[in-house]
Amino acid sequence: MPRAIRPLLTALSLSLLLPIGAPAEEAGTASNTAGDQDAALDPSVAAGSRPAQTERSADAARALSRHLPGQEQQLLQAGDEAFLALWRPANTAEAHGVVVLIAGAGESPDWPRVIGPLRRKLPNAGWHSLSLSLPDPQDSLPPAPIKVANAPAPVDADPAGEPSGADAASLQADQPLQAPDERHALRIKQRIAAALELARQQQARHIVLLGHGSGGYWSTRYLNEERPADVRSLLLVDIQPAADASPALDELQTGLTLATGDFYYQDRQLERNAARRIQASKRQEHPAYTQVALKALPGNPEVEQEQLYRRLRGWLTLQLKAR
Repeated sequence: MPRAIRPLLTALSLSLLLPIGAPAEEAGTASNTAGDQDAALDPSVAAGSRPAQTERSADAARALSRHLPGQEQQLLQAGDEAFLALWRPANTAEAHGVVVLIAGAGESPDWPRVIGPLRRKLPNAGWHSLSLSLPDPQDSLPPAPIKVANAPAPVDADPAGEPSGADAASLQADQPLQAPDERHALRIKQRIAAALELARQQQARHIVLLGHGSGGYWSTRYLNEERPADVRSLLLVDIQPAADASPALDELQTGLTLATGDFYYQDRQLERNAARRIQASKRQEHPAYTQVALKALPGNPEVEQEQLYRRLRGWLTLQLKAR
């Protein structure tokens, strides 16, 4: 039996004990307040010193944690930071698998377009859903203090044999600093890896990665670089290139042979990009790449989201039959 998902524990002292990717323990008392939830998502709150500027995505996560049911909230660990993911189990006795939904830039894990509707609807089709957001781009964060390698160093060496201040400064100067775009890409990779680890803990037969907007770019890039054998399918919805990120989408497609469903809106500007992607798939003779054109219905968003869900559900059903 798959290990059941349990609600997010909002107390900071216990959340720090959680292993990477493990579901949080259920809160047992009514004393878990909104302040506890803030502390779990931002440890500086518990320390009583809130930073002057926090990440927009972290603020959005704290807002979600206040009004969404606790059993849907999962606090996952990605590198040295915790982030909120939203879980919904399949509404069937035996699930087909897990769909991990990656929101686009500026979107929350319960975004009202694509991500939110799909994460709530997919369980009705027999799929667990797990949604997460991207961290804020590095250039939107508060500037970190810069350490000057040539700064005056203490004269005395450490008696335990550690390098003196001058030697430590020299060692620091020899270590290359991580560029902001590399740090941003690493944070995204760690989040996707943590979400996939949680999906694996459910002993899912099929793991599907679904990316919306720039989340589609990062999903494709993750699979291109890591190539996890247990991710069976890739779903792209209105995929967009990430700002200032390389390589380009066309390059990332090269070498990916897993089943890919590329859903786009034919009456939007991104239709041209969709044409380039289908051409790239033909050049590489992709064995299982499918494009699905959708009609945008800006005056009726509920019908538009239902149309997307039904087409995605049909595509997933075909993948199950093909195996």
